[in-house]
Amino acid sequence: MVDNNSSEDLAKAGRLKQIRMVAKLVNQQNKRALPITAGIALGVILVFVLVGLFTGLIAFLAPVGVLIGLSAGMIVFGRFAQQAQYSAIDGQLGAAAAVLQSMRGDWTVTPAVTGNRSMDVVHRAVGKKGVILVGEGVPTRVAGLLAAERKKTERVAHGVPITEFQVGNAEGQIPVSKLQSSIMKVPGTLKAPAVSDLNYRLRALQPSMQAPKGPMPKGARQPKMPRPR
Repeated sequence: MVDNNSSEDLAKAGRLKQIRMVAKLVNQQNKRALPITAGIALGVILVFVLVGLFTGLIAFLAPVGVLIGLSAGMIVFGRFAQQAQYSAIDGQLGAAAAVLQSMRGDWTVTPAVTGNRSMDVVHRAVGKKGVILVGEGVPTRVAGLLAAERKKTERVAHGVPITEFQVGNAEGQIPVSKLQSSIMKVPGTLKAPAVSDLNYRLRALQPSMQAPKGPMPKGARQPKMPRPR
């Protein structure tokens, strides 16, 4: 028989280890992040304690201050963690696909629906916002890939909005850290049945990814977004 307390202890240990790993990543990317997070949490707690001392409501306000302070600290920590995660994958092949696959909501993501031998690629995400095409690579080459994929998609996605993004650090592109927020600004117009039907029609399209010549570059695997639970 499994001891429930032991199971809970293991789960807690896993969460603590995950938090330590994320905190280490955050500290590597921004040395000021953890002090700022701790300062905000302690500052909020201190304000509630001082107000409680002056008003005589310390017994009530102190616990409330601790809860709100910890919540504020976790929110700030989450923002720093997200920035660190984006910095860790920025510039890597497949970074845009990693962001698409980590987005909240009901999305069907197909990495590298088209590409070329120079490792410029286009990824596709389908959801209530329609079809999102995201290219990464050299801007001039990616523009052609996006145009070709859009034309191919329009043949089966009649009347469905198609939005294009280029991810990168060149002129006319957006950083990988702004991809998700940019997609969230796209208005959602499709209902669930329409999204399901759209995915069915898109599956009929043949991928046009051209394999690069020779062996894949060492370490050229799609990065994953490390996310705390």
